[in-house]
Amino acid sequence: MKTLIVEDSSTLCAIYEAYLDDTGYEVHTVETFTGALMALETLKPDLILLDIELPDGNGLDLLAETVLMTPKPAVVVMTGHGIEFADQAIERGADDFLGKPFDASRLRVTLANAAQRLELTQKLSKLGEMRERLGPMMGASGVMQAVYSTIESLASSRATAIITGESGTGKELAARAIHDLSARAPKEFVAVNCAAIPSDLIESELFGEAPGVRGNIHARDGLIKQSDGGTLFLDEVCDMPYELQSVLLRFIQSGSFKPVGSDVEFVADVRILAATNRDPLFEMREGRLREDLFYRLHVVPLRIPPLRERGEDVLQLSAHYLNVFSEQEARETCGFTEDARRELRRYPWPGNVRQLENIIHRLVLMTPEQTIGYEQLRAAIMDSDLVDGAAQAASVTFASAAEGRLGGVEPLWLTEKRAIQSAIDYCEGNVNRAAGLLEVAPSTIYRKIQSWKSSSLS
Repeated sequence: MKTLIVEDSSTLCAIYEAYLDDTGYEVHTVETFTGALMALETLKPDLILLDIELPDGNGLDLLAETVLMTPKPAVVVMTGHGIEFADQAIERGADDFLGKPFDASRLRVTLANAAQRLELTQKLSKLGEMRERLGPMMGASGVMQAVYSTIESLASSRATAIITGESGTGKELAARAIHDLSARAPKEFVAVNCAAIPSDLIESELFGEAPGVRGNIHARDGLIKQSDGGTLFLDEVCDMPYELQSVLLRFIQSGSFKPVGSDVEFVADVRILAATNRDPLFEMREGRLREDLFYRLHVVPLRIPPLRERGEDVLQLSAHYLNVFSEQEARETCGFTEDARRELRRYPWPGNVRQLENIIHRLVLMTPEQTIGYEQLRAAIMDSDLVDGAAQAASVTFASAAEGRLGGVEPLWLTEKRAIQSAIDYCEGNVNRAAGLLEVAPSTIYRKIQSWKSSSLS
């Protein structure tokens, strides 16, 4: 840590410098106000040990200059004139003070404390910038604090990572934040949804094609080439064909690849970030995700929590989207009633942030009043695409099941069982999401399933 000592006595400069031997500080000394100003410009110190009385100026004036610096250094003021001058220095932005004379131990402890505070301040500043970039992932909940911390750690690393979380939680946003905060930020961030590409084309999409493949006259670059020096984000990686996973693994290990139809090997510097809305460990055990690829991607796992686990974050996000869409649509919608706020907190949001964004946008468009009420919110929730999709899936199941029954009538318990099973299937086995769609507690579903298993109704 670059440390500047500003002291008009050359003897004291030498003593203080000796005090800091073997501390790891990179120490520089100046004896004048003018010299200190030049050092601020050229050295850009992290720590400053500042004397107030200088032959050509006042240390407090120099302190005012440090407050304007970005990043601001930590300043410890030295004075032999009592607490009055120290108070003035603190009021003007000093981090601490030392009363002259002081010994080596006191100096070391004071500077170490200032360095710790500086490091914490820098981390918080960086974290604040990161949260702004995360946009819809904003939130102050404890679970999101853990997410921010992991993103920060991943940004300073070169390791591969897999991001897990339900649909709509913001996995791509997290991947983009990792890229933007890393040394790869100047290069491309390329995202691809593995589930959206036909299985027979995904290798070509990733690694490119040689001339002549599928009638192409010229070679075609793949996403690996496009993201050279940057980051490639593989969304829904568990949907990648099993046989292609070994090719991806080989690239992650070696950094080399061959375009489809080519015998020429190319090299690319690409960081791989992957994501899935499934449990990757379960997918591996079921044989859909290669074990070696799982462990290669699972170096640093990052789970994005569903909205229902984020507490009051839902209110912050709702207010954010309300402001965004009100401005975008030139509306004067300005808030929610207390009943609506309670419903925002109560509803489990099975579609997570994506569903919330959609519903708030709809409410801004459809609400003539300035304030959104409970009934309007409930109507928008019930009309949401996710709920409609689940209802349609359930209705098909019910209609098929009713065929062959007298009058299409079946026992109530069976209708209930089919509805619950349909919702669970629709949510890919996630009981909490199914409970949200059915508007019952997850414990209710577990209790009914247990009762069916323990009775002849199963």
